[in-house]
Amino acid sequence: MVNLIRTPSETKSARMEPLARLPVFFALDGKRAVVAGGSAAAAWKAELLSAAGARVDVYAEMSSDELRQIAADPPCGSIAIQPRAWMADDLNGAAVAIGAFENDEGAAAFAAAARAAGVPVNLIDKPAFCDFAFGAIVNRSPLVIGISTDGAAPVFAQAIRAKLEALLPKGFAAWAAAAARWRAAVKATGLPFVGRRKFWQLFTAYAVKNPDSEPAQSDFDRFAAEVQGLGASVENGSVTLVGAGPGDPELLTLRAVRALQSADVILFDDLVSRDVLDFARREARKMLVGKTGFGPSCKQDDINALMVSLARQGKRVVRLKGGDPLIFGRAAEEIAACRAAAIPVEVVPGITAAQGAASRLGIPLTDRTHARRLQYVTGHGRDGALPADLDWQGLADPATTSAIYMPVRTLSALVAKATAEGLDPQTPALAIANATRPNQAVVQAPIGDLPTRLAIAAPSGPVLVMLGHVFGDKAATQGAARTDQKVG
Repeated sequence: MVNLIRTPSETKSARMEPLARLPVFFALDGKRAVVAGGSAAAAWKAELLSAAGARVDVYAEMSSDELRQIAADPPCGSIAIQPRAWMADDLNGAAVAIGAFENDEGAAAFAAAARAAGVPVNLIDKPAFCDFAFGAIVNRSPLVIGISTDGAAPVFAQAIRAKLEALLPKGFAAWAAAAARWRAAVKATGLPFVGRRKFWQLFTAYAVKNPDSEPAQSDFDRFAAEVQGLGASVENGSVTLVGAGPGDPELLTLRAVRALQSADVILFDDLVSRDVLDFARREARKMLVGKTGFGPSCKQDDINALMVSLARQGKRVVRLKGGDPLIFGRAAEEIAACRAAAIPVEVVPGITAAQGAASRLGIPLTDRTHARRLQYVTGHGRDGALPADLDWQGLADPATTSAIYMPVRTLSALVAKATAEGLDPQTPALAIANATRPNQAVVQAPIGDLPTRLAIAAPSGPVLVMLGHVFGDKAATQGAARTDQKVG
């Protein structure tokens, strides 16, 4: 058997999809803003503009209680109410203009006057007249998140805002403010570019883990001292082995997402779902270093060399692997290569295929009645053949659940040897292809019949075989029936 050799190849990032709105953030501090109208809706916009530091002039013949209260105690910039209708000259020199009109005629006139004066304009609840829109806001200033549905579903935008509010600790505001204060001081340390980037990596990691801790000068000093203590090695990048899970991108860990979003280069395998790559920075280089069983594959030594070379260039390298990198993922070889080159390396675990498949089927891998032990077994060795040193007694143990990885080509030989060593050929078993993905497919049969059934079904994609009495109850049949496909 000959394995085809291929070289790493770069995958281009997807082009930007069409945007309903361009998200921009106006700098309004100290600038003049105009609001026409005195309603409660106009008051909210005036408050928002003041919070951004604008000097707000409101033109309104009648003012709501809300507007008068906000003008009396503005959040930041001044709010001045002019008790008259607006005029075209009022728009001269304004940075933005907001109008609150009940009828389209008034809105159209205001919009035309603003555009004639070269002022971006928004008409409340009248998107047809608007140059820009206000979205739902998550305020952790100077960290600010805007959410827009292009006016289609404001309630939906508010629901998303509520979820983000829950996810983002209020303490992030203090850390974002500290970043603004410390930026000049970081440059003044004399650290090289990669050293400054390392400083901000330490800053970010600490802020994410300790969001409610008040940033202090001692934190700055500690981060700077740690970077300076690295000496020349700070010029090196790093390698992070990241588990991409079995396919469903929603099974990524938060730490895996953070690693993808901070990576300069991502080296990924064929088995990694392309949906997972959508979590990476658009600017990151994405290189396929595919390793597929019995198919075209990059040599492991070449992958190791590329990984180390990129890290020595100061790159943050993510080695992205399907499932968990520590389970049949050749992590030991890649960790050893990094350590031999004095490259910092860490591992972000992922959900392995057996866990993902079991969760999708709704079947526990252990229980007090049928399985006291769970084992992960490889279906082939370095030479692609069935390993001769498998624990055959363990496979035959009726109180064990076994998950067999990469089993397709050797399954017949494995079942023949295991049954000869005492495995009951009637032991319930499942073969799951493309676990957790939309095209997940299941072949269910006693282990003695499974090789034949699997060969007939011939599912595409990565296959996992699991056997044990936990799959024999009615729950197993119900679980298999809930998958998107059941073949065989």
